[in-house]
Amino acid sequence: MPDSTIRKQIVAHARRVLVKIGTNAVCSDTGRPDRRAIGVFASQISKLMQNGLEVTLVASGAIGAGVGELNLPARPKSVPELQAAAAVGQGQLMRTFHDAFARRGVRVAQVLLTRDAFEDRTRYLNIRNTLRSLRNYGAVPIINENDTVAVDEIRFGENDILAALVAGMIGAQVVVFLTGVDGVIKKGQVLDVIEKVDAETHSLARPHRSTLGSGGMTSKLSAARIVGKAGNVAIIANARTPNVLLRLMKGERLGTLFLPAARKMSSRRRWIGQASRPAGKIIIDPGAARALTRRGKSLLPSGITAVSGKFKKGSTVAIYDASGAQIARGLTNYSSDQIEKIRGLKSSRIASVLGDKPYDEIVHRNNMTLD
Repeated sequence: MPDSTIRKQIVAHARRVLVKIGTNAVCSDTGRPDRRAIGVFASQISKLMQNGLEVTLVASGAIGAGVGELNLPARPKSVPELQAAAAVGQGQLMRTFHDAFARRGVRVAQVLLTRDAFEDRTRYLNIRNTLRSLRNYGAVPIINENDTVAVDEIRFGENDILAALVAGMIGAQVVVFLTGVDGVIKKGQVLDVIEKVDAETHSLARPHRSTLGSGGMTSKLSAARIVGKAGNVAIIANARTPNVLLRLMKGERLGTLFLPAARKMSSRRRWIGQASRPAGKIIIDPGAARALTRRGKSLLPSGITAVSGKFKKGSTVAIYDASGAQIARGLTNYSSDQIEKIRGLKSSRIASVLGDKPYDEIVHRNNMTLD
């Protein structure tokens, strides 16, 4: 489906959109929240809501706002200093958003997330239900990574990735990444459409980021890949383009559009393949890899050559082929210790080795997503 058709048939008719706004779009050069810019976004989002769209906002800028409020000379580098800046800046940022939307009769809600909130299926569903209730109340969820408590083990790394994961959680049909450039640029020209994010696409990313932000084009491309794999549309566009959100959602040709996969993932498969984090690795032989990728089969113990990591039954595992490439993720029916004992064996021998055989498959195809 060409770019123009997608913009007219999918984007212009979308009812649920997620907008991610970067630090440089909501903060001034000194780091303080830019009231004029935030007012412009609030105006556009309010109009989209009046037109019947459900809008969720992922907004960076807490650390940048903290830098400005504390009069720091530059963005801190250590984790404690970053957390302190976020603690100071988050309130300033939300107050500015609150005031901008209140002038337009719209309520907002602050939602702070860390990576581990996506690890547990129950917590994941609870967050989704909260966001759904906020939309039912007519409030705009304003989401940010909880930088005040996040550490390396639990952080997303970039709000772009957070936006892509939240989009999958709420079923957003369109995800708009607003940044400081007009889109993905190749040979001086903005690309209208990108079919697939691959190594060549990533080579187009500029090797720098804004002074106060933590992301850049590389993280946006990674996020756009997540959105596309889930079967939805991603767009990277310039935050400073006049009425950019209103024009995009009318189907106007702005920014770079990323084509969605032909088939949408179910909510459960999105969680397995994108939101949950693998607790370990399973390496399989070429025959098993072909069975999974070409024939849609489940993973049996006979095709497993090695196991890495310690995990329990029900954990998410990454499945790798013999070359070291990840080809799938899935929920395992057996622990790592059990798999180590039965790898390479036929399913008929599981009971004799383990004492019982609750499942023939290590990972059932219904609990698996392919890369």
